Amino acid sequence: MDIQHIGIVGCGLMGSGIAQCAAEAGYQVWVKEADEALLAKGLARIQGAWERAAVKGKLTGDQKAELGRHLNGTTTFAALAGCDLVVEAVPERMDLKLQTFAELDRVLGPGALLCTNTSSLSVAQISPALSPHRLARLAGLHFFNPVPVMPLVEVVRTLATDEDTLAALRAFVAKLGKTAVLAPDAPGFVVNRLLVPYLLDAMRCAEQKLATVEDIDTGMKLGCGHPMGPLHLSDFIGLDTMQSVAEVLFEAFGEPRFKAPSVLRQLVAAGRLGRKSGSGFYRWEGEKRQEALPL
Repeated sequence: MDIQHIGIVGCGLMGSGIAQCAAEAGYQVWVKEADEALLAKGLARIQGAWERAAVKGKLTGDQKAELGRHLNGTTTFAALAGCDLVVEAVPERMDLKLQTFAELDRVLGPGALLCTNTSSLSVAQISPALSPHRLARLAGLHFFNPVPVMPLVEVVRTLATDEDTLAALRAFVAKLGKTAVLAPDAPGFVVNRLLVPYLLDAMRCAEQKLATVEDIDTGMKLGCGHPMGPLHLSDFIGLDTMQSVAEVLFEAFGEPRFKAPSVLRQLVAAGRLGRKSGSGFYRWEGEKRQEALPL
């Protein structure tokens, strides 16, 4: 399957990261957003990454200009009609995803591959939005944040996903310079099934005053060799995202380890969503973590 044109629906942190990587791999990329303001913000994030790379001498001016020619923005689904592969990266709400895939079903050619970047929702639940002939070409492509840095992608197959689709997606992931692991269409897939209980336990420890937020993170970094502590990582992921994933996993398995702790719900209710909002377990200035905040 010859994939040349890539569509990305959603240009937030995840969508812009996927678009950046696809453009850098030589694909022609179309990024679709809900309105011009969101589109401009997402494209500026990608251009900013290339600007920083140029300042550091990792890209020449000509290379940066060439990358820019691989990146296109749109606010219409019709502009994605010629794409060979479309990756949906809208917020973790099934209603939004169903609306998105219904629009894609309407405009895409019959051979296009359709993927969702969901981190926890069932890929198969998207099926009702698609024509029956598309189900063999539906799969999950779960990237990790920050997409340009993280080397793993979970390729999620449904019962209907065919082998040609899986082979094409593995080849796509490899061309991005990343490693694919095959995951079942089960809540949390592989990584979040193991990671989320660990992060939620760290929150409970902070809530119960086992140690300070900083000491919990330092302990796991230096004691276990993790690149960042669990509360820092939770802020980085987004506490609203953490709560949504926890709710999906708890509903699916009913195990206490998957239940969102009170401190997480309180932080989300207060608008302390982590890095994206400027505060969570820590105060943030842009990409830089500052001091821990009171709980």
